[in-house]
Amino acid sequence: MAELTSTKLNAESHLLLDQPLLRMPYELSRRNFKNAQRVIEHASTNLPSTLTAATKAASPSSPLTHLDTLLTKMHTLKRKLETLHAEENKLHRASKARLHHLQDLYAVHSLVDVKYEEWSRTRLSRLLVDYLLREGYTASAAHLAQSKKIEELVDVDAFVACRGIEMSLREGRATGPALEWCKEHGKELKRGGGMLEFELRLQQYIEMVRQGHEAGAEGSDGEGGGGGGEKKLVEARAHAKKYLSLSGDFELMGRAAGMLAYRPWDEVEPYASLYSPSRWDHLANLFVYTHHTLYSLPPRPLLHIALSAGLSALKTPACHSAYTPSSTNAASATTTVCPICSTELNELARNVPYALHTKSIVEDGPVVLPNGRIYGSERLRVFNEKVGTEEGWVRDPMGGLAGEKWRESEVRKVYVM
Repeated sequence: MAELTSTKLNAESHLLLDQPLLRMPYELSRRNFKNAQRVIEHASTNLPSTLTAATKAASPSSPLTHLDTLLTKMHTLKRKLETLHAEENKLHRASKARLHHLQDLYAVHSLVDVKYEEWSRTRLSRLLVDYLLREGYTASAAHLAQSKKIEELVDVDAFVACRGIEMSLREGRATGPALEWCKEHGKELKRGGGMLEFELRLQQYIEMVRQGHEAGAEGSDGEGGGGGGEKKLVEARAHAKKYLSLSGDFELMGRAAGMLAYRPWDEVEPYASLYSPSRWDHLANLFVYTHHTLYSLPPRPLLHIALSAGLSALKTPACHSAYTPSSTNAASATTTVCPICSTELNELARNVPYALHTKSIVEDGPVVLPNGRIYGSERLRVFNEKVGTEEGWVRDPMGGLAGEKWRESEVRKVYVM
């Protein structure tokens, strides 16, 4: 009965890690529908005005010109809607494939079933693709998805677009692509109360002020004066009035105004921090966080989450005990008995929490040998009788007949607290 309970599969607990699998295509479908709605609304106001102009044209050639313009706009509308329709069909196929993938798990009732092993391999491939995409290895992720035939179970295109905007901030020092993304998702960002668009506008202001001070410094050293720098500072003040004054953060507005007086090379805080190039990394990280939050993606790779849960489930205080034999020792059994004690996973699991065990699996009458290994006293007695250990001596079962042996007086009892 205990064996059946331990091998029974609980599909609901397994799917806790797979929530983004369905949320991502849903959010993308909703965004695609909004884009189609925006295109149709724009066409519904633009096309009638062109048609009205054609009917009211004075010369005979004018209606033909307006009709050509109308046909061009209608062809453009048709092309845009066909593209959005193709994207919608692609998202529907992905959603259907993901539902089938999750439904396959409910058809598996045991952890020892071969079908569960196949399903787990597919999930592992998904987690690896997700990790590669987040780390920027998009080509490797796409190749792995294609080789495993799981293109519809991963979101390569969405992560590629996110990575492009992130790199434009981190390396290109350009706010344009990120602001365009904010424009497309304006309603969702306002509803969520995110600060991404405001931070981008603030960075635009900082760069204007920086260019104004630099141009002013060059003009004062040359013959042309600082007229160009003053013009840039006027543009910066207009930009701040248009985009930053609505924030209501008077402290921030005060710091922004102070930048007009303090130049980047003055190294006066808090203005030096605003001028710092590290702000671009801050903007890139903020964009990635906002993007993942908007699309219901966890901030960490799913592989890290799964690995942390697995390590925590296996970890015990003995895994990092000073008395535990080294996993590199040929005589140690920790390499084959405990994955956490292995060389590969020991350091990786050091900072994860211990597992919560509500039931004890310790054998009755536990005793500890001088080498640190613990056995049930009855199991130890039966083994030593079978191998013919001399009376008064105890041999370690792990070593067999050639294992170490000690006097019975050296064996100590263990009490579970």
